[in-house]
Amino acid sequence: MSFKLTIIGSGSAVPTQTRGVTSQFLNFNERRFLIDCGEGTQLQLRKYKVKFQRLQCIFISHLHGDHYLGLVGLLSSMSLLGRTKKLTVYGPEELEELLRFQFKVAKVHFNFELEFVHLGASEMQVIYEDKVIKVSSFPVKHRIDCWGFRFDEQPKEKNVNPSKIEEHQLKLEEILAVKRGEDITREASYLRNEELTLPETPLVSYAYSADTKYFDKMADYVQGVNLLYHEATFLEKHSDRAKATMHSTALQAATIAKSAKVKQLLLGHFSARYKDTSELLSEAKSVFEHTICVNDGDEFIL
Repeated sequence: MSFKLTIIGSGSAVPTQTRGVTSQFLNFNERRFLIDCGEGTQLQLRKYKVKFQRLQCIFISHLHGDHYLGLVGLLSSMSLLGRTKKLTVYGPEELEELLRFQFKVAKVHFNFELEFVHLGASEMQVIYEDKVIKVSSFPVKHRIDCWGFRFDEQPKEKNVNPSKIEEHQLKLEEILAVKRGEDITREASYLRNEELTLPETPLVSYAYSADTKYFDKMADYVQGVNLLYHEATFLEKHSDRAKATMHSTALQAATIAKSAKVKQLLLGHFSARYKDTSELLSEAKSVFEHTICVNDGDEFIL
């Protein structure tokens, strides 16, 4: 399984010299996804050598500028550079209206089909699925409608142990049955599936929380993932500001990670008031040790 997450932008509200605003690139076994697209994302994609023409889907969590204002430029560049393959954008219903109006006014006509899928469910729902991956959206609590995204590797066919094929002289139809998880019944013998297959590798999962205030149900949405990205816009000493803007503190993000029993927590979406993230990291680690504060360009491979 190939999983590679690249942090394209890790700041909040406005870009700075050291941090772009929110965007992430996820390569999930050659399924190439962009998660949010703040101002300047296409420049950041070039900087970190991401071939954005290969993108298949873009997921936009909500309509605050630091999460979608880079879309017009990115989509226009894709067309100018000769893209012809269909691209699907998942986001709030109003996003399609905003983009199509801008393209209409500018008389922009793309060389590729641009499909929109509207988010709107009040509970977790599957929005994309194939034989390799399942993507679900879930509502979070922010100042406007906002969603997080969960990416789960699909269960795979079992691998038959080559030595067992030879030992039991398994026929092709029997091998296929074993790969489907079935036992083999013969006149004189019964072969259990677990005796014929190799140990299964754990499935990979990733969750992106988007902008949100703390709420307990978040832990249910991201339960057990290998990697959780959670916004940590503020320190606990600025919790009044976090409450007013419906954002989270590093301590609150860590509390969610601990409750959800995730394997690793990534913190991002930092307020520009913090010149370094050491205090944010220390605060989170006091609750959840396996925490990293991300920087633009960081890569995570599972």
